[in-house]
Amino acid sequence: MAHDITVIGSNMMELTTNIERMPQLGETVSAPSFHMAFGGKGANQAFAAAQLGSDVAMISVVGSDILGKEYLNHFKESGIDISGVQIGHQSNGVAPCFIQGNMNSIIVVQGANSELTPAVLDHFSKLVRDTKMIVLQQEISLKTNYHAIDIAEQYGIPVILNPAPANDNVDMEHITKCEFYSPNETELSHLTNMPVETIDQIKEAAHFLVDQGIKNLIVTIGSRGVLWVTKDQEELIPSYKVDAVDSIGAGDSFIGAFAHYYTSGDGIPTALRHANAYAAVTVTMSGSQASYPSINELPKLQAKLEINY
Repeated sequence: MAHDITVIGSNMMELTTNIERMPQLGETVSAPSFHMAFGGKGANQAFAAAQLGSDVAMISVVGSDILGKEYLNHFKESGIDISGVQIGHQSNGVAPCFIQGNMNSIIVVQGANSELTPAVLDHFSKLVRDTKMIVLQQEISLKTNYHAIDIAEQYGIPVILNPAPANDNVDMEHITKCEFYSPNETELSHLTNMPVETIDQIKEAAHFLVDQGIKNLIVTIGSRGVLWVTKDQEELIPSYKVDAVDSIGAGDSFIGAFAHYYTSGDGIPTALRHANAYAAVTVTMSGSQASYPSINELPKLQAKLEINY
């Protein structure tokens, strides 16, 4: 039976330490607190879609260590199909984050995520082809993403690619095969080398990419909303007034929610509005996956939202 969504991507354990100051080289300092949480862009997007009720499959590689075992159990408990999740030879991917006041420093260790190769996709080709949508990001090898896009094209499956983290070496031939391409404004600037300070500048940069053949460009602009641009139209979808706690994982929640609503039958503008509202709710709570509400929790939380005209 086909899945609603197959996410091909990363999983990371977020290791967050609140610090009073960074130690010097060779120095040991004490810190007030530490917190470990499930993260990684691919896993975040899969979790968001699953929270909303989609039938989600994940293709990923967890570590051979205790963190990998924890993540595998987390996928199971989240209702995500793990038949495409392998146990790798390396430790699990981790993202140690050091928070000092309102600033943070993050180290990303790919670990077992680097073992998610094109050959792994060939092994799980049924999961790639038997789905309504494929979701990709860039915390795994670009070659793996491109192979996924080629398979999707062969079977006529729409792909949404979230180009985060940004990479200079993107292949436009593959990018234009995707049905949806969804950078934030910073990534849009990185991709185009164009300014994105104003909405007009963002629109100009967006059209620059669309002119190169991108079908549906979806630019997330934080508190300024979401811009959807195609060859024939553009629409700015407003954001919501919220008391933001943190925006960690908000972009991933948006991608996962959009995939859910789109594969559930919503048209693109409606799916974008629903995804925007879902992401708005997540920034009112701490953490990435920990801030993603379930479909049952959502109505009460969204009732408090007010559109930011």
